[in-house]
Amino acid sequence: MQYSFSEFSEILLEDFKAECERIKGESKHKKARALAVEFLNDWEAIFMVLRHPHMPLTNNEAEHALRHWVIMRKITYGTQTEVGTRVFAVLASVIDTCRKRDVSPWRYLEKVIGERRAGRSAPALPAAQVEGV
Repeated sequence: MQYSFSEFSEILLEDFKAECERIKGESKHKKARALAVEFLNDWEAIFMVLRHPHMPLTNNEAEHALRHWVIMRKITYGTQTEVGTRVFAVLASVIDTCRKRDVSPWRYLEKVIGERRAGRSAPALPAAQVEGV
């Protein structure tokens, strides 16, 4: 019988999950049991890429995106308050989102400040550009 990749991967995953359940309950090896428990606890996150093949296999891109913010935090000795930490996180997110969407973060923040000073709500973040549209 021929299986599609999707069908075959589901069969393999079912077998692997059953084996993890068996090892968790029966294995005399503490490390094997611990590994089986880790797989079972994080099952959906670990194997999500099989259901969503467009997702990256690693978080390297996310780690790389955060690198300059981490360096800045080290250079400036971080924030001193919870509010400062929240403001830094929001600004970093807004700046990175604007840059990824090819919009000047400074122009967007200028609009936000102008709208808020006028008593209006902040404009939404610029929409992402959809390829092929």
